[in-house]
Amino acid sequence: MAQITAAMVKELREKTGIGMMECKKALAQTDGDLEKAIDVLRERGLQIADKKASRVAADGLVSTYQENGVTVILEVNSESDFVASNDLFVSFVNGVAKTIVEERPKDVDALLACKYAGDGEGTVNDVLKERIAVIKENIKIRRFEIIEGAVVTYVHAGGTVAAAVKFDADADTAAKDKFKEMGKNVAMQVVSMSPSYLDPDSVPADVLAHEKEVLKAEMDNDPKFANKPDAVKEKILPGKLNKFYDENCLVKQAYIKDDKITVAQYVESVAKSLGANFKVTGFVRYAKGEGIEKRNDNLADEVKAMIGG
Repeated sequence: MAQITAAMVKELREKTGIGMMECKKALAQTDGDLEKAIDVLRERGLQIADKKASRVAADGLVSTYQENGVTVILEVNSESDFVASNDLFVSFVNGVAKTIVEERPKDVDALLACKYAGDGEGTVNDVLKERIAVIKENIKIRRFEIIEGAVVTYVHAGGTVAAAVKFDADADTAAKDKFKEMGKNVAMQVVSMSPSYLDPDSVPADVLAHEKEVLKAEMDNDPKFANKPDAVKEKILPGKLNKFYDENCLVKQAYIKDDKITVAQYVESVAKSLGANFKVTGFVRYAKGEGIEKRNDNLADEVKAMIGG
């Protein structure tokens, strides 16, 4: 049996990022063959990943990436915010984003089968399993969206919330600093005010119908309107709906840096100053962990379980 030296263990650790004891065991198992030891660690990584797959990953980060006129916004989850700031985790997220731009997968399952474009060998799924083995937390690629054209992004607080806003501007206009500043401001608006829709025309019919029913019920229960004829209430309804649009539609929201104008008016004023004609045509907003039910572990119970108490 080959002698396993400290230098061999160190080299394997540098190549894999896995702990020294695990590297020493893998080298011993493969009689000092470095490449076979890497395969063993990868196999163990898959086993580790499988064991952690049921654990809730509700932290992590949201990120954006842009290359050659293509923008990606994505969310990758971890179990803790500590791991979310880990360089190995962040580099994985960046590699996934680059893979999405290069491969254009239709969904997460297709993405996992793509060749990883970052620092790692194999498919995205292969590298994901390796990262789980090294980081020792469950990691999940939750969602992503690909947007082409003139897009400006903003990521808040190191990846807690991100927005990508699309405009129907030409490439020359989109390259101007004033346009980029305006786009970032609108993306910050999306992050801050969390609009649900782009404009009134974007509100789904069922949502609008529900809102009308709620407003009608409010008027029926309001002494000022309760005794008014239904025909009168119908005439009042559009005005009340406008408040719903102002709160929930991006272009009708009051602009956060000047509430005397709407977002649409702000964008129009910048377009005019640039001698151009463009508007917001869409946006995507991701908030880290939204909709995921987080674990509520009891630390004392966990410690007791560890010591068999």
